[in-house]
Amino acid sequence: MAARLRPADPALVREATERLASGSHERADLKLLVKHYLAVLEDRAPGRSVEVRVPPYAAVQVIEGVRHTRGTPPAVVETDALTWIALATGALAWIDALTHARASASGERTDLTPYLPLT
Repeated sequence: MAARLRPADPALVREATERLASGSHERADLKLLVKHYLAVLEDRAPGRSVEVRVPPYAAVQVIEGVRHTRGTPPAVVETDALTWIALATGALAWIDALTHARASASGERTDLTPYLPLT
């Protein structure tokens, strides 16, 4: 089993967020922010019924319900790094991400509205 993600140091999150906002970010900033916000989601929505994927950076299983252990999970949310960060910070609403195909969600319990934003 993969190691559980941990929220990043707040100073590092702030610095990466500032670089992202200024357009001078690097891949390492995206990685830090994606993993940070996935860790926060994992803390706020414990469980293993929905897999949230942000390739190529990380994936977590969250939200109570039927536990997923092998193969393709019954419920999956997938998005890119910039969309995930926008969702996590409240810059993008969940419904807008789905409507504009910036995120995909299939299966039960994949509505992340109750958990977003994470800031």
